[in-house]
Amino acid sequence: MHRPWTRLAALVAQVFVFGLALVFSLSAPALAHTPDISTGKIAYPADKEAIWRVNIGFLATDLERIFSETMSERQSADLSRPGVLETEIGKLVQRRVSMTGDGGKLCPSAVEKSGEDPTNADSALVVLRFDCTGAGATIFYDAGRLVTAQGSKGKHLVSVVGGPNPGETMLYPANPPLDLSKPLMTTLQLMVKFGAAGVEHILTGYDHICFLIAVILWARRAWPVVKIVTAFTVSHSITLSLAALNVVTLPTMLTESAIAASIIYVAVENFLSRKTDSRWRDTFLFGFIHGFGFASGLAELGVPQNAVVPALAAFNIGVEIGQIIIVLALVPLLLGIDKFTKNERSPKLVWTVSAVIALFGAYWLLQRVGVLPE
Repeated sequence: MHRPWTRLAALVAQVFVFGLALVFSLSAPALAHTPDISTGKIAYPADKEAIWRVNIGFLATDLERIFSETMSERQSADLSRPGVLETEIGKLVQRRVSMTGDGGKLCPSAVEKSGEDPTNADSALVVLRFDCTGAGATIFYDAGRLVTAQGSKGKHLVSVVGGPNPGETMLYPANPPLDLSKPLMTTLQLMVKFGAAGVEHILTGYDHICFLIAVILWARRAWPVVKIVTAFTVSHSITLSLAALNVVTLPTMLTESAIAASIIYVAVENFLSRKTDSRWRDTFLFGFIHGFGFASGLAELGVPQNAVVPALAAFNIGVEIGQIIIVLALVPLLLGIDKFTKNERSPKLVWTVSAVIALFGAYWLLQRVGVLPE
């Protein structure tokens, strides 16, 4: 195949992947909940009776798993009878969420609603009512047992509505009960948290890592790598910001599928060309798609609406730090290997690694479109 036709085919493939994601972004809604994360929307009491209400939300598949793992709690319940299943789901959550006042006084709770989330058919909703009358001025919210039941990756996104300290924060299994009489998080704490989350997201995002590895496997000079990383940073920062600000959103399935397709593309490209000077174009175009993937990680943390800019900036900086860590670890390794191959990049090494990455990309793509089970 002549080089102009190779370039044209590459451009068409890139535009197809990006265009497919864009079309679906305009036609399909974003998911309301994400795996391994529950939500707790706490309504501050509007009366003198100190009645708190908490809306606990789950992805339905997560709740089904937790329910099946705790069947010993309802051995005598006849789940086939109308309404019993919903009642037991409510009890499951009620046992694992509590509010206490000064001196550990427990606020009596009741389940007001349990069932499907009316705003999302893929999610479940449990509404709890806590009577903290006489419990004191300091109220603590404890969802530790619920987060523990969600598993090792479980998280609980808490938002407080009304009262003197509205805001959002994320609770993990090791966190102590949340003091609702205090501000949930200072700006500095928020930025540290989101910065660390950005680093974690890229370093544990194996698909993003595979993409970066594939595009720099042939690189032997610093300047092409700088252009590749810079182009990727610019484009993914744009879509990350647009998604975080709810200007443009993509369904998770489409975003993750497009990312997998981009991994296949850059891996296969290593068999067709060894030039890295122009690969910044790949990372720039596909960076727009990866930005939506980063945004899903940011959304899981719950961006406080009163601190969107610092949270977004810190998360993005964290992503860049993680990205630099990957590049600084990989490039010296490749150059070190070159010294044992007469200062030449081994085609067998690049092609073998690229083939493995392409297979990973294909597996992720088939998994994310539903052909293979997760």
